[in-house]
Amino acid sequence: MPFPRQCEYAAKLGYDGLEIAPYTLSDEPHRLGAAQLAAARSAAQDAGVAVTGLHWLLLKPSGLSISSKDESIRRKTIDVMLALIDQCAELGGRYLVHGSPQQRRVDAGETRAVAMARAQECLAAVAERAEKAGVIYCIEPLSSDQTPLINTIEEAALMVKAIGSRSMRSMLDCSSAGRMETAPLPALVDTWLPKGMIAHVQVNDRNRRGPGQGEQRFAPLFAALVRHGYAGDIAVEPFDYVPDGPGAAARAIGYVKGILEALQESRA
Repeated sequence: MPFPRQCEYAAKLGYDGLEIAPYTLSDEPHRLGAAQLAAARSAAQDAGVAVTGLHWLLLKPSGLSISSKDESIRRKTIDVMLALIDQCAELGGRYLVHGSPQQRRVDAGETRAVAMARAQECLAAVAERAEKAGVIYCIEPLSSDQTPLINTIEEAALMVKAIGSRSMRSMLDCSSAGRMETAPLPALVDTWLPKGMIAHVQVNDRNRRGPGQGEQRFAPLFAALVRHGYAGDIAVEPFDYVPDGPGAAARAIGYVKGILEALQESRA
């Protein structure tokens, strides 16, 4: 759908906001001008939803990487990351989720340790800009079938600590966590949320469909988030749209809100 229609449809379903993948707005999202950003923000405001943040940051333009052995590629990638941070703030977003698995791979002939060090350098290079912009930059752990770099919250947390910026955090992607973590989702919240590492949550099943469309159960996760006073956003992020995009969005919010309403009633 065109972005204004996305906003209208999300609002009708009862979503509070949209988390935007920048490539859906432009093939060169880092070059969006002030007028284009203002139009997107107005479309969301007119529909009554917020732009909560950005994710899947580096799909376009092509050829980006935070782990490439080519320094010029890494410099260009950092420039795009800096531009997206500014755009997130301009759109009213509060966070960026750095997943982009294909843009953090290990080049041929390189070691994982060297690639990880380069990735950390690139992420550290944008931390100050994120802090100035007032947004949180989340390093997203992703499953090893998507990328060999940063596969668990523990690995992301080590990188966050090494960078040492209050603007850098990790987050919980339930699909990848369901594939990679040894602990269940509620235990991950119990461990990492009190340490300040989980700044965002994306709910999706390990089968990559929406929440409630697979084996994972999310009520214990939401109970853990409530128990720890989680104040961030919960974003629905399926990749396999069943029965289709609009239908997956409608089904997901019904499932999520049903759990949250039951939790509220149990706490009343």
